[in-house]
Amino acid sequence: METKMIGNKIAQARKKINISQAQLAQRLFISPQAVGKWERGESVPDIITLNQLAEILGVDLNYFSEKFTSAPEIPSMAVLEEQPVKQSLNWNMSLGNWVDADFSGLKNLHEKFSSSNMQRCKFIGAEMSGLLLKNNMITACDFSRSNLDNSHIGNSHLVDNHFNDGTLKAAQFSGSHIKNCDFSGADLTGATFTSCAMEKNTLANVRLHRTVFNATHLANIVFEGTLEDCYFENASFSKVTFQNSTLTNTFFKCRSLKHIRFIDCQADRMTFEFLKNGKADMSGITLLTA
Repeated sequence: METKMIGNKIAQARKKINISQAQLAQRLFISPQAVGKWERGESVPDIITLNQLAEILGVDLNYFSEKFTSAPEIPSMAVLEEQPVKQSLNWNMSLGNWVDADFSGLKNLHEKFSSSNMQRCKFIGAEMSGLLLKNNMITACDFSRSNLDNSHIGNSHLVDNHFNDGTLKAAQFSGSHIKNCDFSGADLTGATFTSCAMEKNTLANVRLHRTVFNATHLANIVFEGTLEDCYFENASFSKVTFQNSTLTNTFFKCRSLKHIRFIDCQADRMTFEFLKNGKADMSGITLLTA
């Protein structure tokens, strides 16, 4: 396959979901320089990495094929003149004060909902992928079963909210305070938490796959379930418990792991050694056998 063509496709898909080369590299656990080489056509990812790229970028693996076309043929002007113009809805609900509003099942909310105060609002089962939430105060709202994939949530306060069984794939949380929120059953595949404070949140049976906690403080939190290819970097912990959890290929690059407790957990050799090197209490962890 043509390296330049693949590099261009990676760059286009990355820009479409609005992430930087560094952010993409972080999710793949590689250097930003490697991503830069791909996009310049100097090298190509291997097939395993291409699979991971397809999932992160939200494309089919065939997207990287030379024969793949991302758009249909442009119709002639005569055909266009015969067709009615369809006007798409662009929602911008920023700068609002929303209290007890019910947006459940909404399908067209893909734009902005920033600098708003939201209290006790319902977004149950709403389609909100790619949503921009910035500088918000969000309290006691229900996002259960909603789609928040590829959303950007920055510099916001989220308190007492429900994200049960929702999907937050590749969602980006930055500079936000997240407290007493229930993420039970949510899919956080590829989600990143950067410079956040997370306190007393419920993370039972959450899908944590390639999930990144970077420079984030975690306090009074219990992790339950499987953590795979996750990354804790420069994170700090206070009364954090991993209970009935299986940790595989999960990296802990933190100053101290002394405030983490493990109860009935299992870890693969790589994760086990990272934890041991960080002086974590290993009494509640058993080594997974091959």
